[in-house]
Amino acid sequence: MSFLNQLKSQAKELQHKRSSDDQQLHESTARTEEACRVILPYLQDLARQLSVIEPAGPALTLDGRTRWPAMKLVDFRVDARRKRLRNQEVFDYIGVGWRIVPQAGEPVPAAVSVNFPIEMQRVEERLMMGPVKHERREIRDPEKRNVLREVRYEYLTHTRGSITATPDHDRGHVHFRLLNTAGFEVVQTIWPAARINQELLDELAKRLVGQPSTFA
Repeated sequence: MSFLNQLKSQAKELQHKRSSDDQQLHESTARTEEACRVILPYLQDLARQLSVIEPAGPALTLDGRTRWPAMKLVDFRVDARRKRLRNQEVFDYIGVGWRIVPQAGEPVPAAVSVNFPIEMQRVEERLMMGPVKHERREIRDPEKRNVLREVRYEYLTHTRGSITATPDHDRGHVHFRLLNTAGFEVVQTIWPAARINQELLDELAKRLVGQPSTFA
């Protein structure tokens, strides 16, 4: 085979591979967009129902000892954004957020004190989830050369939760990020676009309202 024919053969193989790759990307994008078209109306309907129900919120504590009052989930809001991908408009992300407030009355001032670095890190990480409005005060011991005795965190019992679904059109899956759905935490999980249906989203809704769930 002449060198030119070798180049022709190589070019033909590349064209075939690119055509196959393009087809796979097209199919993956279509599946992922279909999944998003299932997620968005489900979350919109869920937000409407839960805004009326105001379900009980998760048990919350910043330091593992001081419990927040019984909480509830209120003011659900859904947001969806789009972007351009390979000359077509697709979903960028879909999200639902809500406030977590006391079941009785308004948010109230509270405080926790910690004196070990690992405890400070845990408390500060949880304060940043939401976030929680707070003030940090260092308590020092004047009799021991002003050595730091403890750190006191004063806060209001009010935070936020959210679920964000971010599609990956190339890989054909959807990444879910769950914030404060079962305490102060961030949970992340990935589901194939082809697996996303009402049954799966029902499991997500169950987790949100504190029922046993297999979603994450």
